[in-house]
Amino acid sequence: MARKMLKDGEVAVADGEQYDYDLFVIGAGSGGVRGSRFAASFGAKVAICELPFHPISSEWLGGHGGTCVIRGCVPKKILVYGASFRGEFEDSQNFGWEINGDINFNWKKLLENKTKEIVRLNGIYQRILGNAGVTMIEGAGSLVDAHTVEVSQPDGSKQRYTAKHILIATGSRAQRANIPGKELGITSDEALSLEELPKRAVILGGGYIAVEFASIWRGMGAEVDLFYRRELPLRGFDDEMRAVVASNLEGRGIRLHPGTNLSELSKTADGIKVVTDKGEELIADVVLFATGRTPNSQRLNLDAVGVEVDQIGAIKVDEYSRTSVPSVWAVGDVTNRINLTPVALMEATCFAKTVFGGQPTKPDYRDVPCAVFSLGCSEQQALEDAKSDVLVFTSSFNPMKNSISKRQEKTIMKLVVDSETDRVLGASMCGPDAPEIIQGIAIALKCGATKATFDSTVGIHPSAAEEFVTMRTLTRRVSPASKPKTSL
Repeated sequence: MARKMLKDGEVAVADGEQYDYDLFVIGAGSGGVRGSRFAASFGAKVAICELPFHPISSEWLGGHGGTCVIRGCVPKKILVYGASFRGEFEDSQNFGWEINGDINFNWKKLLENKTKEIVRLNGIYQRILGNAGVTMIEGAGSLVDAHTVEVSQPDGSKQRYTAKHILIATGSRAQRANIPGKELGITSDEALSLEELPKRAVILGGGYIAVEFASIWRGMGAEVDLFYRRELPLRGFDDEMRAVVASNLEGRGIRLHPGTNLSELSKTADGIKVVTDKGEELIADVVLFATGRTPNSQRLNLDAVGVEVDQIGAIKVDEYSRTSVPSVWAVGDVTNRINLTPVALMEATCFAKTVFGGQPTKPDYRDVPCAVFSLGCSEQQALEDAKSDVLVFTSSFNPMKNSISKRQEKTIMKLVVDSETDRVLGASMCGPDAPEIIQGIAIALKCGATKATFDSTVGIHPSAAEEFVTMRTLTRRVSPASKPKTSL
């Protein structure tokens, strides 16, 4: 059967050469499953390979659903839910609830239920593929040539398959900091499956994984020390939001160590001895490295086929996710564009439309919402690109619930507006229900909403969300010429 593919920006008819499959996908995470399923819906004959399931990934362990479902967003959010009850119990007292006696937390029960859920989801992903007519093959895939994939098993057995197109969707892997004693530390993979809840935790990193695990473990009663190199956590997010997050973390009892790195770990009778680059020493039950992720490209035999990668191993792709080898494509974290599950889904959908749907489609990376929680441009980013002044509207308040519970955590919201066009360039929020609120605002920004659109929208009262449509007073007007240089 002849297939269509994108070539030099045009849709060309494939040469009709016979292969085992129209598409072979390496990696059954979010991007791989979406790409294979959508390709099959366009009539393609599709196969996908994935490693055997396990909550902690390794050279020979993975699972359908990938990082997000098995050892990322989903299990992490389950732990976030679990940790949040501690604060709810505390807050409930001022709402009239009288809790007599101790409230005990069972870590093993939460872990057991978390594992049951990801096993269930792993099965759902397999059923989705099966229902779409996709052939599932267990093992580790690597390239032999531009149209051949070799799938290897742990026992050494190998099988080769040919395909008109190959899609690489192998994601990324958490990495450890390169310091003496690094083998004593863990990554987010292991943190989601610890047999015992730590009483003393040290976390290295200032990104969202570090911040989330600090909140999780503190919420479950652990002492937490968070070390990061910058002045504020969450580099890349709006600076005003970052400052509020730091304040709220300290309010929860998390000890922050800005501008500090770890230099050495060693095993002692009391636990893991942690030494910082400032000479500080402390003892921890667990040390979490939340210091970034690296693309899963090392075992794919890319060099032999001519697929180009950058200095960190990310696969280089064009605007349509095609690599330097025309028949090989790549989506998701392995390309190191925007490393978010919904972005991988978008890239995979565009790939399937381009290659098998006859609809050349480029992924659109504008106004991608992300959770800690912001959307579009931060104030700093807007000033980088602005040709006219930027208008900043902010609202900081004590949420209604906190006025009764007496919890000292502020919510802050921000809109960044182009003074010339009135278009809203970005929205940020730090506070309860931020992901649910920002997701709705993402639609408005995608449609090109102006500040006047927000102002003319009737709010829902009483709610935090209504603040986004009632911010009438300008907080500040900033000229691109006076844009602040930040290294926070």
